[in-house]
Amino acid sequence: MAEPRTLREGLVVSSHGRHSVIETTDGSRHICHPRGKKNQTVVGDRVQWQLPPAGQGEEGSIEKLLPRRNLFYRQDEVRTKSFAANIDQVLILIAAEPVFSESQLARALIAAEAAHIKPLIALNKSDLSQAFAQAWQRLGPYREMCLDQSTEAHYEVLPLSLTRDGEADKALLMQHLKGKATLVLGPSGSGKSTLINLLIPGAAAATGEISQALNSGKHTTTTTSWYWVGEERQTALIDSPGFQEFGLRHLQPADLARCMPDIGAHAQDCKFYNCTHLHEPGCAVMPHVAVEGLDAQHTISAHRYRIYGELFDELSQSPRY
Repeated sequence: MAEPRTLREGLVVSSHGRHSVIETTDGSRHICHPRGKKNQTVVGDRVQWQLPPAGQGEEGSIEKLLPRRNLFYRQDEVRTKSFAANIDQVLILIAAEPVFSESQLARALIAAEAAHIKPLIALNKSDLSQAFAQAWQRLGPYREMCLDQSTEAHYEVLPLSLTRDGEADKALLMQHLKGKATLVLGPSGSGKSTLINLLIPGAAAATGEISQALNSGKHTTTTTSWYWVGEERQTALIDSPGFQEFGLRHLQPADLARCMPDIGAHAQDCKFYNCTHLHEPGCAVMPHVAVEGLDAQHTISAHRYRIYGELFDELSQSPRY
């Protein structure tokens, strides 16, 4: 009778189709496949896996997915897209140019709040003075939330001018990234690749090695990958593909207020427990909505409130299965 094979624990650092790359505690990496037909793991998952029997190839098998601390994902009418699991924070990188979508930014922030993951915003291309000034002003409501004690210091915004030799930006980023696993999220053109290569000079080579191992070629640019910053393997960056849409169909309309800190700070004072914050008498949110700029009496920006209303309507009309 064959002896039972030893189960090992590992970290999912990349995946493509039915195959995942598993990293062990000693840093070695192994290609594994799930027992079932579908790969349920995402980058950041902890799994139990085992080597193949002698003479039966080189690929290991994933035997068990260990409990997750969290999962960051988006969901639209067609499918669910999982980015990463067991992360400490999400760094949302946007740029002065091309002009970023505040709606997409808000959606990513809401998804982070829903998953109880700390969000961090970084605005790139501070060297484009005029465009950056305009973008920085647009982010005013988010910077104000960081100063508002009632919102528990959400949404710190970092100014960046990312270049391959940007030592000042590197030092600033590491103040926020050190000792944490951070998912880097952002639209195309925001400078995500520059950020990854600045902090991890060997990232491109590592991606090529994984691509060759999985025979996935160019498709690795559409997958998520885990990189260690430094040999001590205490700080990690998870690079994710860019996105044009960010669906929130996994949320209910009533979830929105608690996932938007500036609105949620006042929602608990509404007269009715099921207040939508859109038209009810006794609503404690609407009196705080500003017409233009924020002030002491109006702490919710008109743009943020409009996004809330649009999302509430979208989630109210979306069919659920």
